[in-house]
Amino acid sequence: MEMEKENKKMHQILHMKGGIGEESYANNSKSQSAKLSRVMPLMVQAVLELCGKDLPELVTIADLGCSSGPTSLSAVTQVTSLIYKRCIQLGRSPPEFSVFLNDLPGNDFNTVFKSLPVFHDKMRTENGQDFPPCYISGVPGSFYGRLFPSNSLHFVHSASSLHWLSQVPPELNHDKSNPLVNKGKIYISKTSPPAVAKAYQSQFQRDFSSFLHARSKEVVPGGRMVLTFSGRNLADPSPDSSCLLWDYLGQAFQDLVTQGLIEEGKLDTYNTPYYEPYTEDVKAEIEKEGSFVLDDLVTVIITWADINGGVNCDRATTAKNVGKAIRAVNESMIQNHFGAEIMDCLFQRFCEIMAADTKEVDHVNIVVSLIRKDKQHV
Repeated sequence: MEMEKENKKMHQILHMKGGIGEESYANNSKSQSAKLSRVMPLMVQAVLELCGKDLPELVTIADLGCSSGPTSLSAVTQVTSLIYKRCIQLGRSPPEFSVFLNDLPGNDFNTVFKSLPVFHDKMRTENGQDFPPCYISGVPGSFYGRLFPSNSLHFVHSASSLHWLSQVPPELNHDKSNPLVNKGKIYISKTSPPAVAKAYQSQFQRDFSSFLHARSKEVVPGGRMVLTFSGRNLADPSPDSSCLLWDYLGQAFQDLVTQGLIEEGKLDTYNTPYYEPYTEDVKAEIEKEGSFVLDDLVTVIITWADINGGVNCDRATTAKNVGKAIRAVNESMIQNHFGAEIMDCLFQRFCEIMAADTKEVDHVNIVVSLIRKDKQHV
């Protein structure tokens, strides 16, 4: 089946739009920057507690789902600076840093690597010329499997990534033996059959458990993880906060079907490999997998203004900015399924649909701080 083939190569298809052009992820990730700034208090706490232990001479840090653009090195900048300054305060010799930047193989690592000379200069300027060496490497691959040697990581960060699934839920791979169809929709909607939401929930549970299990092998006992991803603070699987923008995009697709630009069957076999989990489901999977202590879980809110870089704009401008952001994230998958020729028309229609509506929603993000249990407690 066509979607089954796409699922098998999802790790090759899914990537943010590279480069530094107008439609690139690098120029359309303002909300991701806003998320990182609001996560900082919890990140600071986790890093400082890590420094309370006996730090090795080399601290290994992994950023999972680093993407490209201005946010790709933001967490690394913060974490390494915090550790360095804390060691100076405590009168210790600061460690050297080994940093692994991970994303799927299609990620624009080249843009990230080109920014490294500026990054190293910035770190010495802001922290002093004695700032220790920071060795940075790229690690392409899916974080739903093993990526690093056993007991090698001291701190793991991931932002705006774990809501992306390893595949479209298999139940939505429609064929004669599997009749579940999310008619005219590309994600969970209030009009979707209940089985659609259940399929997405089950896929997230499998994926998140796989993520935790893989990291349990790689993170040292007492090591820390801070994870941020889109989610829900309501049990309802289809609140506007999670689904409104996907409904706009689904409506744009339906309009292209009406215009004869895409086939109806083509739309019925396209679903987004994305899920915003309920906070209680996240807690349950952490407890079930059993390798990590849940140190803290909080939610942060992203508003329309954050999408516009903190500026209140008219609806048409907001729609244009949201359209660019969604296109930067989804273009690789949409283009693979429907072809490149529909992209401009699709997102022009998306912007028109969104601009004509008056709804505004806040987007919920879950922030989780985890501590790797000692081996004997697992």
